[in-house]
Amino acid sequence: MITSYHRPETMPEALELLNQTNTLPLGGGTLLSSLKSASVEVVDLQSLGLSTIHKKGNNLEIGATVTLQALLESEPIPDALKAALKLEAPLNIRNAATVAGTLVAADGRSTFATVMLALDAKLSIQPNDEELEIGSFLPMRTENLRGKLITAVTLPLNAKLTFESVARTPADKPIVCAALASWPSGRTRLALGGYSKAPLLAMDGTESDGLDTSARNAFHEATDEWASAEYRMDVAATLIKRCLEAQQVHR
Repeated sequence: MITSYHRPETMPEALELLNQTNTLPLGGGTLLSSLKSASVEVVDLQSLGLSTIHKKGNNLEIGATVTLQALLESEPIPDALKAALKLEAPLNIRNAATVAGTLVAADGRSTFATVMLALDAKLSIQPNDEELEIGSFLPMRTENLRGKLITAVTLPLNAKLTFESVARTPADKPIVCAALASWPSGRTRLALGGYSKAPLLAMDGTESDGLDTSARNAFHEATDEWASAEYRMDVAATLIKRCLEAQQVHR
């Protein structure tokens, strides 16, 4: 239950409010709307200018309160990211859910977080102009954000990105999804989703050989109510092949 509402005009004011007990940031409101019993105060971020998208060289800087739908409609983003965004949530939710809020709330079945992990996205955090790699952020979100605020997410535009997924129905979150990013330098990152509390980074190296083995190893204990580990291992290997084939087609 929301007990108090604040709408600060400056970042220092917002951070001061967020340092108070039981106070949470309000972006799109999709996460807070699910709170049923906890009493919280909310800090509305609308007046802080965090809803812009800027291309800076080979990077795209996305404001924390940019909605998923606004990002999907942004021209510079790759088609694979657009596909992941469409699977993350239906249109009505995408029109409200923010980039930062989605990452904070993401579990292992989040297609958006999986792609961001593959791209090695960077989070800008206040105070102190801190920059945090998403791979370090996702496992420790509560600790990383105590008294802090995500202001932007930056992703590379010079990485080739492919994304594949398998779900029970087209409307379901994937049981297995794979995002593969490769850079002109030869660096390759493979992220897998569909299981656990956060997406899994299966590979970050300079060779694409052994990706199927890395995918199988990442899922060797990935049994839950949705699928067995053996099923996920086999499907992941297949999805990796599709990702590699898609990257070859777009060369």
